Amino acid sequence: MSEKFAAVEIISAKRDKHELSNEQIDWTIDAYTRGVIADEQMSALLMAILLNGMNNREISKWTEAMIASGEKMNWSMLDRPTVDKHSTGGVGDKITLPLAPLVAACGAAVPQLSGRGLGHTGGTLDKLESIKGWKANLSNAEMLKVIQECGAVICAAGAGLAPADKKLYALRDVTGTVQAIPLIASSIMSKKIAEGTSALVLDVKTGSGAFMSDPKDAALLARTMVDLGKNAGVKTRALVTAMDVPLGLTAGNALEIRETLEVLAGGGPSDVIELTLLLANEMLDAVGIKPKVSPEEALKNGMAMDVWRKMITAQGGDNDAPLPVAKEKMEIKATASGKLLNLDAMKVGVAAWRLGAGRQKQGEVLQLGSGIEIHAKPGDLVTKDQAILTLHTDEVARFERAIDALVGGFSIGGKDDEVKRLPLVVERIEG
Repeated sequence: MSEKFAAVEIISAKRDKHELSNEQIDWTIDAYTRGVIADEQMSALLMAILLNGMNNREISKWTEAMIASGEKMNWSMLDRPTVDKHSTGGVGDKITLPLAPLVAACGAAVPQLSGRGLGHTGGTLDKLESIKGWKANLSNAEMLKVIQECGAVICAAGAGLAPADKKLYALRDVTGTVQAIPLIASSIMSKKIAEGTSALVLDVKTGSGAFMSDPKDAALLARTMVDLGKNAGVKTRALVTAMDVPLGLTAGNALEIRETLEVLAGGGPSDVIELTLLLANEMLDAVGIKPKVSPEEALKNGMAMDVWRKMITAQGGDNDAPLPVAKEKMEIKATASGKLLNLDAMKVGVAAWRLGAGRQKQGEVLQLGSGIEIHAKPGDLVTKDQAILTLHTDEVARFERAIDALVGGFSIGGKDDEVKRLPLVVERIEG
């Protein structure tokens, strides 16, 4: 068949800072999905977008075209409203795990499509695969069955959902174009809109351990995604939240499942509980649910834990099987007494990755027990030789590179020194 456009026309237009028309964008996404546009041509276009940007109309159309490349899910048969949450990822960010069953316990349906980790940020599916027998890949019919039975499901996106994004994401990852805001926003929102949820709450991380380390960039990304959701008829709001320090007291797959169970049992670290409750209230408010039992109470009284156990069982998981434990441990100790002034999220994340908690390429097998336990957070008083971190791995040889990654990762000052940290919620953005 004769093609409406030529790839080189599209590349040249964006190279020269011109707007792409709706017809050009539709053709580009469709032609790339069909294999008419070669990877090297799309790579050139992605770099032009990174350097020259897109306006709101172009981003919106690019997102629509990616949604149109596949199927769109429908939850109209459910007897409760659907709401989802997406995080841009960080170190120790296990919030999805307690949040989905908590929101379901309070009366909403949560179709949570999640991903795997790459680099220093952990993936929700990898964490859940620490649980013996748990299955990430579900058909649409299986997803529906789990939601009807449990109120929530956490699983991988099916192959039919925004297939153009899968091709584009893999290409962005190897061409240095991951950080282009139009491409990040359209990638996330194409999948979330195609997922068919009626409302969406975005958790956009900022700080050293985040994709967008500058709060201004994070806020711009959040606004762009909120606008995309609004234009598609999805009630969307965003919180820009702190990722200068790891969330909670663990970074690693089985370690974070253990911490999740502590939260669902009514305990756990205060920052994880606070952010989980903030997001739960945002999600319930977005779909107009005023729960009879508050999210805070549902965590304390075991309602959220009941949904979690039911959901894990429904996806083949054994709630009572022991979690993987790493074979080797090493403590990183304080060299002086005083106040812990900082704990760099990026350095902790890279160290956990090097210990075996993350993968360097898609498909690599993880050490599910590997990672880092955190024994002190900025503002805490510590004594000389007190353990600040415990490193976990199956291979002693990995300790050296993990320790290298932690150089300058924390500092200890005087008891009266000021601790400079981002507030947990930096900004709230609503369409």
